[in-house]
Amino acid sequence: MTDINIRPVSTKADKRAFVDLPFRLYANDPNWVPPLKSDVMATITPGKNPWFEHGEAQLFLAERNGQIVGRISAHLDFLALAQPPEQGMGPGVGNWGFFEAEDAEVAKILIKTAEAWLRDKKMVRALGPLSLSIWEEPGLLVQGHDHPPTVLMGHHTPAYGAWIEAAGYAGVKDLYTYHIPIDVPLPPLVQRIVASGERNERIVIRKVNKANFDAEAAIILSILNDAWSGNWGFVPITDAEVAHTGKQLKPIVFNDLIRIAEVDGEPVAFMMTWPDINEKIGTFGGSLFPFNWAKLLWWLRAPKVRSMRVPLMGVVKKLQATRLASQLAFMMVAYIRDASTRIFGASRGEFGWVLDDNGPMQSVGAAMNGEVNKVYRIYEKPL
Repeated sequence: MTDINIRPVSTKADKRAFVDLPFRLYANDPNWVPPLKSDVMATITPGKNPWFEHGEAQLFLAERNGQIVGRISAHLDFLALAQPPEQGMGPGVGNWGFFEAEDAEVAKILIKTAEAWLRDKKMVRALGPLSLSIWEEPGLLVQGHDHPPTVLMGHHTPAYGAWIEAAGYAGVKDLYTYHIPIDVPLPPLVQRIVASGERNERIVIRKVNKANFDAEAAIILSILNDAWSGNWGFVPITDAEVAHTGKQLKPIVFNDLIRIAEVDGEPVAFMMTWPDINEKIGTFGGSLFPFNWAKLLWWLRAPKVRSMRVPLMGVVKKLQATRLASQLAFMMVAYIRDASTRIFGASRGEFGWVLDDNGPMQSVGAAMNGEVNKVYRIYEKPL
């Protein structure tokens, strides 16, 4: 018999233990970036994360000899359940995430516990890790453990992949991030494409207006839900989630780093870039108190970073697979790249994640002399 006890998270103390566990497991990993505990707590709390308006979750803890040694979530997203099965989600597909385990035995029992919860909910297939959704921290890091992740990207123990596969899972989709040097001239071909676009009077590439952020966010949401709707794993983002994310990330929203492309006055594409706040909060030990909040506010006045992350980029469906789409993409890249180096002092960009079958976005990364620096894997298993 095992001496591991699995229990559902049911108290505030349990939630704190759930949030605190990685701080012990990764204490000696120089490439793990401690998240702000308050942010993680908000993510897993109904009423604070609008994901719970269309999803339900159960969190579990593993305990051995009085010590917490593992955690996992099991959850359903009702918007994902309504998606076409050929796009990866769909009816009968449940998820698990927030997976952390001290050893293989703990991992095995945690995954079995999540699967049992999903079966009780009549799910027939498990897809994970998703923490909590495809839009938050999807996938397990399987390549790129030797350097820290950028903002809102995960970092995991290298052994986890083998433990998940030992539970009967197989990889179904890889997500790539690209390292792109931005302190060097643009490749000549890209320069020519951008110059051609600048001569086209139909095209306007404008900065977002942070003072009118709600309206700008609505434009971006409309483009995003259209542009990504055919992608594997797509789940529509709700207005509430956009508002929540906008409020959460507004401190690292800068007019120069988010561009909207218009053709004949119609918004048809966007590119969003954030300074890598991980470079600052990584020194905070998970808390803004007692004085880290002041340090962060001071830094946010005029942040200087090494890295920028491009988390989202999209072109409306009707323009996808056209030369104009590529032109708009490279123009936005060029303008944001210039601001990133000139204003924020950045020397590298990270582009992604990008699906392993998304040829056009992979081509953009390659054209910018980018190299895949991290791979995140989503696994599946019939239940």
